Amino acid sequence: MSDKSVDTSKRRFLVTMASAAGGAATLGVAVPFVMSMMPSARAKAAGAPVEVDLGKIEPGMLLAVEWRGKPVWVVNRTKEMLDLMSRHDDKLTDSASENTSQQPDYCKNPHRSIKPEYLVVVGICTHLGCSPTFRKEVGPADLGADWPGGWFCPCHGSRFDLAARVFNGSPAPTNLVIPPHKYLSDTKVLIGVDQGAAA
Repeated sequence: MSDKSVDTSKRRFLVTMASAAGGAATLGVAVPFVMSMMPSARAKAAGAPVEVDLGKIEPGMLLAVEWRGKPVWVVNRTKEMLDLMSRHDDKLTDSASENTSQQPDYCKNPHRSIKPEYLVVVGICTHLGCSPTFRKEVGPADLGADWPGGWFCPCHGSRFDLAARVFNGSPAPTNLVIPPHKYLSDTKVLIGVDQGAAA
């Protein structure tokens, strides 16, 4: 073997090892970079559907949960509350829920819900994004004798009935938004998934 001959097997070995080390280093840098673009567990949880146990909500009461960073209210409406809702349609801006962007098709009805007794609604005023106050009492002194119960927005005075429909003359232009939701059972509702969709 001459002094000028080259050991090709040793060269192939060194090239292979250098390539493998370079690939491992590239992978070591790329994985954290790509993972940093993925949503965090907290971000995933913020957009995840929320399951609500209706058994915890007594008749006439409201339960607040959070979905996608927004307050969502679930109200267990009594028969008296439901009866009051049909008596003031002429005082509402959109009593028939014609604005289809405010609720899913399956909630386009007088009570704006799948089951009449349970209302699921996003608790953000459609005027400037304040959170209205639940005022279920009928005819309180500060809201007037004709107040049928519902929500009052303390920021600018918008009023919504017990189906979250806006009263005429309110600064809010539209009804409160009904989020997508479906019933898992008689006592469980899943907020964030449309009725008929897979959970």
